[in-house]
Amino acid sequence: MKLEGKVVVAQGGGPTAVINQSLAGVVLESRKFSQVTKVYGAINGMRGIVNEDFLDLTQETTHNLERVADTPSSALLSTRDKPDAAYCKEVFNVLKAHDVRYFFYIGGNDSSDAVRIINEYAQEANYEFRAIHIPKTIDNDLVRNDHTPGYGSAARFVAEAFIGANLDNRALPGIYIGVVMGRHAGFLTAASSLAKKYPDDGPHLIYLPERPFHREKFLKDVKAVYDQYGRCVIAVSEGICDENGVPIITKLTDNNEKDQHGNIQLSGTGALGDLLANYIRKNLKISRVRSDTFGYLQRSFPACVSDVDQHEAREVGEKAAHYAIWYNIDCSISIQRTGYYSVDYKPIPLNEIAGKTRHMPDEYINATGNNITDSFILYCRPLIGSGFKQSHRIRAPKVEKLLIRS
Repeated sequence: MKLEGKVVVAQGGGPTAVINQSLAGVVLESRKFSQVTKVYGAINGMRGIVNEDFLDLTQETTHNLERVADTPSSALLSTRDKPDAAYCKEVFNVLKAHDVRYFFYIGGNDSSDAVRIINEYAQEANYEFRAIHIPKTIDNDLVRNDHTPGYGSAARFVAEAFIGANLDNRALPGIYIGVVMGRHAGFLTAASSLAKKYPDDGPHLIYLPERPFHREKFLKDVKAVYDQYGRCVIAVSEGICDENGVPIITKLTDNNEKDQHGNIQLSGTGALGDLLANYIRKNLKISRVRSDTFGYLQRSFPACVSDVDQHEAREVGEKAAHYAIWYNIDCSISIQRTGYYSVDYKPIPLNEIAGKTRHMPDEYINATGNNITDSFILYCRPLIGSGFKQSHRIRAPKVEKLLIRS
């Protein structure tokens, strides 16, 4: 059956370095099919649909779409709106009014759930309609996926940033803390481990949301590394919690800000890094302690994009158009690893993706919960692409001392 009508594509949630590859993939593939009458892009995600704020991408040049594809962040702009059932009903009513038969939403967990709800409204109304979720998140926390578009480039940024932080820390020793995005999943923070090349390289300690964070053990870990190397580089997920799931930031301060969804602000203010640095200074009496918060920089940094990530983001967009228009099904597109290194793309039912969170597997985290394993390195390294920069050291021998000083 050929389902004739319009296409709408939208982007939701946090931007990534490769999200526009998926956009270009959907638009360019959809325009090849005769049953597609128009291809619209919704400005500001779901909010744009409700406001009927569309661009006619049927009239955009292929040349410019290719240039947009190579540009980070969301070309159609995004939204942090978290649609409930009533909101999704409004979205469906607008799509139906515009004779939209194919809906593609590029986003993460919340986006996949919104696609599911909208599709259910279409089924209840007996409205022939295909709904496709296209995966996107730097957190890498979508279930039924080996990894998600956007993660490889953000992981590359984190790894290369920690290479620089480690080199700086080795030249002028002290303690350095890098706080990385990841409220519930530690994949992005774990990517800092790719910075290690020499045995004494940092990060020496890595703390993830998947393991309880104990402040006393943290101090012991830091002191042990500092006593061994005279310095310590630490990677910390913004979402580290105690054994009861209470965010550590709430235990270090009484002034806890919340975002628009009522969640505790974690790394966005830089508070967690500062609080951990002060905690070390106070208890270990080490004066040179510094922290950085890896906020928006890791999401859309144009000079640090994985070519593997780009290619896969493009293909998930193209495959989305194929499954919707050729195969006439509703689904979320997933990336499946088929070798070292190769992937394939498979459709997953929307209800198996929507609203679920993937966490770091146990085999990727070391027994003491303060670092990762080689299994994670093997998993992550292909995703950051070719041309990954590494550090080098001078290997010349030392000159014999002539003057003896006491």
